Amino acid sequence: MARETTQEAFAAAWTDGALVVDVREADEYAAGHVPGARLMPLRSVLARCDELPADRPVYVICASGNRSRTAADWMNSRGIDAYSVADGTGAWVRNGGPVVAGPHEHAA
Repeated sequence: MARETTQEAFAAAWTDGALVVDVREADEYAAGHVPGARLMPLRSVLARCDELPADRPVYVICASGNRSRTAADWMNSRGIDAYSVADGTGAWVRNGGPVVAGPHEHAA
């Protein structure tokens, strides 16, 4: 079962430059995502796990926490130190976290 991190712990890690992977679909990502988040739709995670580092934590986020738990499980099974972000981007926005729109990664 995937390890989950709280919104507060995620916010602290993000502030410190954590690697964030957004597993939503491209249109969801473009509508608004955590600054710096890398888009990796859930359907592509297994094929793309080799793009992720094994030497630092990866924070996986989706809309509400369901897809991110699945993705984090898959990543963990491949030796990646992955954590699902509880309650996802929805909670990030509700908690006042910054969001950027567009199809590309944006630095914080």
